Amino acid sequence: MTIINRNRGLTEQAAETAVDSACRMLRLPTVRAKFPELAEAAVRDQMTYRGFLAELLMAECDDRNRRRSERRIKAAAFPRQKTLREFDFEANPGIDPATIHTLASSEWVKKGEPLCLIGDSGTGKSHLLIALGTEAAMAGYRVKYTLATKLVNELVEAADDKQLNKTITRYGRVDLLCIDELGYMELDRRGAELLFQVLTEREEKNSLAIASNEAFSGWAKTFTDPRLCAAIVDRLTFGGTIIETGTDSYRLAQTRARAEHAAS
Repeated sequence: MTIINRNRGLTEQAAETAVDSACRMLRLPTVRAKFPELAEAAVRDQMTYRGFLAELLMAECDDRNRRRSERRIKAAAFPRQKTLREFDFEANPGIDPATIHTLASSEWVKKGEPLCLIGDSGTGKSHLLIALGTEAAMAGYRVKYTLATKLVNELVEAADDKQLNKTITRYGRVDLLCIDELGYMELDRRGAELLFQVLTEREEKNSLAIASNEAFSGWAKTFTDPRLCAAIVDRLTFGGTIIETGTDSYRLAQTRARAEHAAS
């Protein structure tokens, strides 16, 4: 074993060059970027060596966590950015903020429980679906968002191409599958059966969250086979949380308010 004796009398410039080179080799981009700034702060605040090292390493860890969250959110393929901070609970008093903030902890995702958001258009269900999915991605879970019709079309194409098992396994692998706009369109028996296979693959293993504009009593219009409809409702509700977002569109109310304000 060869031991290399390093010169401990490096100049400041040589030390910075050595740090830069080591950070590139060790793939520590945040340490490399923040080292000069944190080194100056350490001198100014008379930090200990241990304190200075801790600041550097925590900065690297925080930045890596941020980048991982960004990658997971991007992989989820949300159609737009929505956060719980942006959600207007006052405009929709039927939704309990405490329940939503409890869901934001993503403990239900950890347990593999389902979530159903039921309400008319403009009542915030898609906003909550995306926002809670984003919270789960930030918490470290693998999340995938899709429209119900898009998912069914993909499953039909996969079945025709003899790739159905592979596709179902891919959707079964994510920790949280968010299906939006379930109930907007009638599904034929084949499409409904393929969707049921995805739900069965995930049952009591990984979480599923759906947003629908139809109450469960109206799902017979989407899933025309009564037995299949009952089985799908059972898969989506057993041990899960059901949130009714109501019938009054707060988006429409906001539009009217802006129009009245502009006219006054």
